[in-house]
Amino acid sequence: MSKTITVIPGDGIGPDIVESATAILDKAGCDFEYEYVEAGLTALEKTGELLPQNTLDAIARNGVTLKGPLTTPVGEGFTSINVSLRKHFGLYANMRPVLSFKGTQARYENIDIITIRENTEGMYSGLGQKVSEDGNEAEAMSKITREGAERIVRFAYETARREGRKKVTAVHKANILKSTSGLFLKVAREIAEEYPDIESAEMIVDAACMRLVMNPEEFDVIVTTNLFGDILSDLCAGLVGGLGMAPGANIGKDCAIFEAVHGSAPDIAGKNLANPSSVILASIQMLEYLGMADKAEKITKALADVIESGDRTTRDLGGSHGTTDFTQAVIDRL
Repeated sequence: MSKTITVIPGDGIGPDIVESATAILDKAGCDFEYEYVEAGLTALEKTGELLPQNTLDAIARNGVTLKGPLTTPVGEGFTSINVSLRKHFGLYANMRPVLSFKGTQARYENIDIITIRENTEGMYSGLGQKVSEDGNEAEAMSKITREGAERIVRFAYETARREGRKKVTAVHKANILKSTSGLFLKVAREIAEEYPDIESAEMIVDAACMRLVMNPEEFDVIVTTNLFGDILSDLCAGLVGGLGMAPGANIGKDCAIFEAVHGSAPDIAGKNLANPSSVILASIQMLEYLGMADKAEKITKALADVIESGDRTTRDLGGSHGTTDFTQAVIDRL
């Protein structure tokens, strides 16, 4: 029985890089069926909706989705599509691994960090947002629940245990945000005790930013709240060469969405210039989630070899080739 995957090609460079990822999955012998649906600007132009119902139905039906970057129109009252998807499907865990590949323009080597971010609470829950009538005061509310904190911290430790990781660092701001960050830290300490086989650490977010830049090898798995996780995961992407080398997964109880984390880059859309590595790495995460570790490893090795050898690499990787040549270089190795 072949598994059906929902595919959202996305906007801008999305369709080109997603096509690259699916071609590589096929060549690796994954035997997937793909159900293509639309979201973002492409969907808005065709249906008048950023997230059409048939897209939501397909995501729910197949349980696993691979998606390209989506554009939310700015300043027109539209909610972020990614936030809408997380809320709709209860995708409480955002998982952003970064791994050094030799041959990238990165400042560091041997980086291997996973940032696990709570995806539904905290400053991003959108609660209590208001601006005074005179426009001089603005408010927003952050809410952390014990259930939400327990779920994400346990997810981080289970991920660490499953992947043979040695250490989990809980990142917080409990010295100032005594209520919300305080609760998160309290829960993190309680759950750490359930995992004596894994080293537990805790760090204030500003110190964590500094340590990540100075000694990134100190970190293995980071678990944190929504806002801090958003910032730290991008900082970590910068350690390995930028968002073009960073995938992301949004995981819930019975549904998961794997995505390129960079934007839709409309300026280079359709020009065969984009580096498809982020969405290829997201598809590798998807294979690991589906228990297809052998296929995931095969694709990772092929991708690493293309980047290290500089064979048909894209401009951001120091080469002069486009998406299709880069994809073919990976396929040739498979």
